[in-house]
Amino acid sequence: WDPLGFTDDGDVTSFKRRRTVELKHGRISMLATMGYITPEITGKFPGDLSPSAGLKFADVPNGLAAISKVPAMGWAQVVAYAGFCELSAGSDDWKTGTPGDYGFKVLTSSDPAEKTKKLSAELANGRLAMMAIIGMFFQDGLTGSAWGDWALYTDSPLRAFENELGVQPPTGFWDPAGFCSDGDAQEFYRRRCVEIKHGR
Repeated sequence: WDPLGFTDDGDVTSFKRRRTVELKHGRISMLATMGYITPEITGKFPGDLSPSAGLKFADVPNGLAAISKVPAMGWAQVVAYAGFCELSAGSDDWKTGTPGDYGFKVLTSSDPAEKTKKLSAELANGRLAMMAIIGMFFQDGLTGSAWGDWALYTDSPLRAFENELGVQPPTGFWDPAGFCSDGDAQEFYRRRCVEIKHGR
């Protein structure tokens, strides 16, 4: 599936480079998704995150709210470690061998069919994780929670119509095309008249 036609030129080298990038982003997204979920289930590390600032791990919220709570030196350490991982792993795997193969063989297999199955599963799970983490970021940014409690998104223009006739579970007020996103009550009632007329 290549709707944008990136591979139309048949360039194998470019394909391998893009596959490497896809695998890398998928792996990072799988870790990021688990990073969102795990503290909610297992709790946080005991002890201090920053003894000098008097900040404990338990004081840091999950998700995007953690950005402002972690000290600058903490973020510097995170960036330094990410840079070390990026540079030490190298980025020539797509030039010299199999994209994404860094010699880590714990989860692989010597059986070619089994190996292909596992690599395909990794690609699929990585793609799903990329969508999941973006969804978590979006929901977290709007509601303050990665778990999509839309009741907390009080600024939504759709709130103006959530008690209207026809709003029912499980979707609530459903407007996937965003016709009502401007909150214009007059336009809403005009469309409701048209909807009822067409329904009759």
